[in-house]
Amino acid sequence: MHYIALVVLGLLAGGIAKMVIGGSNPSGWIVTFVLGIAGAFLGHFIASDVLHWGSGAGLGLNISSLLSAVVGAAILLVIYHFVQKAMASNS
Repeated sequence: MHYIALVVLGLLAGGIAKMVIGGSNPSGWIVTFVLGIAGAFLGHFIASDVLHWGSGAGLGLNISSLLSAVVGAAILLVIYHFVQKAMASNS
């Protein structure tokens, strides 16, 4: 999958993950999009290298790549929220 496609997919996945997680989110949209992009890379790595899903050819913009990007973004958003809460309680 091309890196530009992963960035675009990550922007979309970050927004979707933020809506799915819900609740009071301490992060703004910029942080969400950055975590979404990182989550798209994480989801792509897990799907292609760990689980061996997909052929890795072409852009790969399909439902499975979107789903793996959203899962990756949601994982990173949850971790970010836990770190933010831990830092807030320590100060």
